[in-house]
Amino acid sequence: MTNTKSGRLEDVAPDLAKVLKRPEVLASPQFGASDITVQTVMVPMRDGIRLATDLYLPPGGPAPAVAMRTPYGRGQDPSVSVFMALARRGFVIAAQDCRGTGGSEPDDFDYYVREPEDSYDFVEWISQQEWFDGFVGGAGGSYVGQTQWQMAVHPKMSTIIPEVSGLGVGINTARLHMFLNAFTRSVGKGEDKLGVPFEELEGMILDETLATGYFNEPLNKPLPDTVLKRFPELQELSPWKAKDWLWARYCSLTCAGRADFIKEVTGAPRVSIVDIESMPATFGHRISHDRHTLPHTQMEELVGSLHAPVLFSTGWYDWGLNDAFATWDLIQRAAPEPMRSNCRLFVAPSAHNMPGYHEGADRHPELRHSFRLGANLELQRRWNETVRGGEVSTWPTVIYYLMGANEWRTADSWPISEATGVRFYLGSGGTLSTDEPQGESVPDRYTYDPEQPTPTVGGSIVSYVYPPGSADVSEVQQRPDVLTYTTALLDQDIDVVGPLRVILYAASNVTDTDFVCRLTDVFPDGRAIQIQNGALRARYRNTYGEPELLEPGRVYQLEIDMWATANRFKAGHRLRVDIASADFPRWDRNTNRGGEPGAPIPAEQTIYHDAEHPSHLEVQILP
Repeated sequence: MTNTKSGRLEDVAPDLAKVLKRPEVLASPQFGASDITVQTVMVPMRDGIRLATDLYLPPGGPAPAVAMRTPYGRGQDPSVSVFMALARRGFVIAAQDCRGTGGSEPDDFDYYVREPEDSYDFVEWISQQEWFDGFVGGAGGSYVGQTQWQMAVHPKMSTIIPEVSGLGVGINTARLHMFLNAFTRSVGKGEDKLGVPFEELEGMILDETLATGYFNEPLNKPLPDTVLKRFPELQELSPWKAKDWLWARYCSLTCAGRADFIKEVTGAPRVSIVDIESMPATFGHRISHDRHTLPHTQMEELVGSLHAPVLFSTGWYDWGLNDAFATWDLIQRAAPEPMRSNCRLFVAPSAHNMPGYHEGADRHPELRHSFRLGANLELQRRWNETVRGGEVSTWPTVIYYLMGANEWRTADSWPISEATGVRFYLGSGGTLSTDEPQGESVPDRYTYDPEQPTPTVGGSIVSYVYPPGSADVSEVQQRPDVLTYTTALLDQDIDVVGPLRVILYAASNVTDTDFVCRLTDVFPDGRAIQIQNGALRARYRNTYGEPELLEPGRVYQLEIDMWATANRFKAGHRLRVDIASADFPRWDRNTNRGGEPGAPIPAEQTIYHDAEHPSHLEVQILP
C-alpha cells in the first residue's frame, strides 16, 4: 500500500484500522515478566550531574531501545506497566528522571531549560551501551514529548513519537492560566513543592486560580536594571528590536546560561512553567511557550538539524493542536530528506490528557481512550517496527479521526488537498449562512466585564477540574456577553476537515481587549457541542508585527485562528459561531486597560456584519 487520497482507514490500511478500533489489544509478548531484568543506573551528564535511569532488559543479545525522559517519575505504576509491556515484546527500555526530579540530581528543578543538553547526552550514553543494537526510538507526551524533539538532534536517534507536543511554532496571543500554578507547585524538587499531585492540587487551589489571571502588562514591559547593565546595547534599540536581540542572545547561551537569564528577568529562584509562559513580555509574543524546547532564531535551520523521522500524535482537543500543525508544516517545508518523507501525522479524537470527543462513546470504544502512550501502545510498537524495517511508505501520510461520523480517515497531506474553502457569513438576527451580506446591517453589541468573564466549558484544555472536549455550551451561549450566529438546518451531511478561521470586523471602546470565537455543532435536541475555539488579544492583532493598542471606536479587521478540526455536521444539525471576550480560566482575562494602572474596566464590544464589513467563518469542506 502507498500513500493515497482521502479515504476510510479500513479501506486503505485495514491492519492499522483494526489496531485503532481496539487500541488496548497488544501483540503477543515474546517473553514473560520474570524474563525481564530491571536495573537502575545513574547516568552522568556533561556537567557531572547524574540522572536516575531504569533499564528494562529482555533476554538475549543487543536489542532495539525505547528511550523516555520524564519529570513525572519514571517509577509511576502506569509508566512501569508500559515499560514492562514493551520489554516483553523485545525492546530495551531506558526511562530517565529529568534533572531535578525523581531520583535524579540535583535538589532543584528548572522547567524545560536544562533538557536540550541532557536529552542529547542521554542518547549519546545509550549509543555506547553493549545492549544497544543501533535502533533507538522515543516515547511519551507533553513534557516527555518535548524531550523527544531534543533527542532527535542526535544523529543516532532512529525515530520519535512526540505525543501532544511541538516545537513552539504556533503562536498564542492570550496566555495560559488554568492548571499552571498546580503544575508549578507539584512537579520536581524544591522547597516550594507541596508534595501533592497536580491532579489533586488543581482542585485544592481552584479559588486562587479563579481570583487571579488578570492581564494588564504595559505594551513594552521594562527590563530589570541588571539586564540593561549587562547588555548596554539594548539602550540603542527600539523595544521591538530589543526583544529580537534578546531572543538571539538567549538562543546562543548554554542551558545553564538560559536558566540564569530567566531567573534574572523574573527574579524567581528557579524556572517554572509560569515563568516560561510569561517570557513573551521579554522576547515578544511570537516566542511561544514551546520555543524554549530547542531555542533557535531560524526554525527552518533548526529542523534541518533533526535526524529522526517523526510520528506526530495529537488530538482535536489538545491545548497545543495549533503548534502540532504548525510544526508539521515547518517540517514538510524545511526538513531534510529522507527524514521529511518518513514523517507521519496522527490526529485522534482526544484531549491532552484524557478523551476529548464524547458523542457516541457508548457505541465507539475508541472514543473512551486518551490515545496517549499507555492507551495506544500497539500502534506505537508497530511504528517502531515499521521504521526498523524501512517500510514507512506502507503507512498513510495522515491518519485522522472524523468526529460526528466516528471513523478513522486517511489523507496524503495536511491540509487535505481535496477540501474546498467555504465562508459562512455572520448576519442580522444571529444568522450564519454562505450568502455574502448585501448593503447595510445593524451591528451587534455586548459588554465584556473582566470581573465576570465568560467561563471555560470544555474545549482544548488541560484540566482535572474542568472536563475537556466536546462539552455542551448551550447554557454559556445564553449569556448576555456572548453573541451567537447559527445556520439553518442542514439538508445534508457536511464534513468540515481542516483549518478554521474567523475574520471579524469589530470595534471596542477600550485600548486593549480580547475576542474569542467558537464553533459548535448544534444537535436536534438543542445541545451545542463544542468543536473548536480560538482567542485573539487585540494588541497582538498584527501576528508577526509589533504590538499596538486599539483606537477606541475604530473598526478593525481581526483574524482569529481557531486552529483546526475534522467533524461531520449531520443533516438536521446546525453550525453555530459564538463571539465573546473571555474563555476563563483557560486563558488569562484582559482587564481592558491597555497597561494603564487601575482596576479592570468593562469593554463595550461591537461586531459588524454588513457589506463593507463581512465578518465570516472560513472552513474547509470535503467533497
